[in-house]
Amino acid sequence: SEGGFIGISLSHSSRRSQYRPGRARRGEIMSIIWQQYTRALAAQPLLVKAMTSLTGFTIGDLLAQKAVEGKEEIDVMRTARMATFGLLWHGPSGHYFYGFLDAKLPGTSMKTVFTKVGIDQVLWNPIFGCVFFSYLGLTEGKSPDEIVQKIKADLPTAVTGSWAYWIPAHFINFRFIPGEQRLLYINCMQIMYNIFLSFLGNKEVKAE
Repeated sequence: SEGGFIGISLSHSSRRSQYRPGRARRGEIMSIIWQQYTRALAAQPLLVKAMTSLTGFTIGDLLAQKAVEGKEEIDVMRTARMATFGLLWHGPSGHYFYGFLDAKLPGTSMKTVFTKVGIDQVLWNPIFGCVFFSYLGLTEGKSPDEIVQKIKADLPTAVTGSWAYWIPAHFINFRFIPGEQRLLYINCMQIMYNIFLSFLGNKEVKAE
């Protein structure tokens, strides 16, 4: 009968929905996670950006220790220092700095984009580097003289080494990424850069 046919069709449809490919289910899960993230970002932007940076710096340091340096055992305290730097400085400072840039230089014209990239790399990049090396030095119990020596030794490498990576990355950032998603994009890009940054930040400086 027609009713029986409809019932069978609905039954088959229900089974197909229960056995959808894993890729589709993963896509739904990622979509739900993204929706929850954007809601949280709208409700608590500073906190969410700080936690995003904590995650990015944690992953970057773990990759640096295992993949680059080949350590058998993770230096937990080192990872904690990197993670808390992301939480306490990178996330909050990025929230205010990029918010300031977007407010003062709105739009995505090529002139605006290149101006933002220039400000970020010429002014903000060295400030970031000084804070980064100072924070690591202080949390490692180093003296002010040792911190200054570290900055003199490695800040130029950190700044110039970042240009090849961050100039094109920030061109995409300021040209195409919405302001509220800017720090998430930066942290995704930061994971790979943090491998270099973590290695450089934890490298011993040769005594003069």
